[in-house]
Amino acid sequence: MDPSQRTQNQSIWRDTAALALLLTASLKIMANATISPALPALEASFSAEAGAAYLVRFLVSAPSLTVVLVAPLAGLAVDRFGRGWLLMAGVALFALSGSAGAYLPDLNTIVASRLLLGVALAVTMTAQVALVGDLFEGERRSAFMGGQVVAINFSGFLFIGGAGLVADLSPRLPFLIYALPILLLPLLWPVVRQEQNRRRMLPDLEQPVDRSPSVQRAAESKRWRLPAFSTGALSMVTVMLFFLMPSQLPFYLEFAGYNSATGTALGLGALTLSGAFTALRFQKIRNRLGLARTFAAGFAVMGSGFAVLAVQPTWTFILPGCAFIGIGYALVQPALFLLALDIAPAERRGTVSGMVTTSLFLGQIVSPFVLTPLLQTQGFSVVYVTVGGVFGVLALGALAVQCWTRKEEVPSTNGPLKSAVRTAKS
Repeated sequence: MDPSQRTQNQSIWRDTAALALLLTASLKIMANATISPALPALEASFSAEAGAAYLVRFLVSAPSLTVVLVAPLAGLAVDRFGRGWLLMAGVALFALSGSAGAYLPDLNTIVASRLLLGVALAVTMTAQVALVGDLFEGERRSAFMGGQVVAINFSGFLFIGGAGLVADLSPRLPFLIYALPILLLPLLWPVVRQEQNRRRMLPDLEQPVDRSPSVQRAAESKRWRLPAFSTGALSMVTVMLFFLMPSQLPFYLEFAGYNSATGTALGLGALTLSGAFTALRFQKIRNRLGLARTFAAGFAVMGSGFAVLAVQPTWTFILPGCAFIGIGYALVQPALFLLALDIAPAERRGTVSGMVTTSLFLGQIVSPFVLTPLLQTQGFSVVYVTVGGVFGVLALGALAVQCWTRKEEVPSTNGPLKSAVRTAKS
């Protein structure tokens, strides 16, 4: 068996390149939530500064703001200059800017470092997703996307838990957790070499056969632009609705008369653990159902979770509802990235991953602005039922796409349509 075949058969958890990229994916959860346990103490330590209450809370969302602004440009840069070197640069900048809060003198400079952290995260995420598309295909790509959800969920548990422990000693210590990714650089070096070797073997990735600008633009528009924008819109809506959990669950529990801190830990714990264990089976689920029906199943289970939450604010319904939402999201999130990579031509994977990254973080940002007024006027139960209905409609839409592609495959016995349909279904 040749080395490439051994690599294809190797578990992603035993593949050094895959493991490095999985650990890099965990930076997404580290960027925002790691300092959350230290926020009250940070506010107290900077109470003499103007606007401290607002600025301290902005520390959590500041990286998301710059990710939304920078990710499209990062995607273009990743396509133009290569993925591997920019990934390593992004990880190094992430470690430096993230840990800067441990020693910067005032709150304004810490805010600036958090904005720079978003730039690093945008570069890292777009390069990482593009590399996954370059280095993994078929079942290994599906296995990687499922493993990525596992890595993000478990690492988030460790990062936030560790920050909570050290925050009791000093509110500045959680920032030092951001320095840990510097340890990834030696693991990422083989990924850079692997990408360089691949580019030498496939130079046409950067040299399109048709050099005519007008023809090339028209072909690109037909191949990927509209589907990519549609995938981005779907990603934004999904995350916007899903973000009801981390952003609004504490208020729902407080409304129900529970201790919001303990209750939120229990609810989000049920969500992340159920999602992690589901993601371990993502490859088999996707292989059995196909991509469209995996979307349908994920949306249906998420919708059921929100419907269960709406029944009654008791633990009998809260914990199962959170678990269902975690299971459904563990199916939808990796499926979104798979869909984006299937749509993107090889030379545009950075661009498309930048679009999807922007959409994901934009969904996080707009979620409280769109949904908080509805919660205040309509109440939690009505909003949860409505969100459950939206996910139900999305599930039916995914099934309709499945039926349409199956119907379109029949008249095309040979030719490009059948090949394209088979690729989309796979």
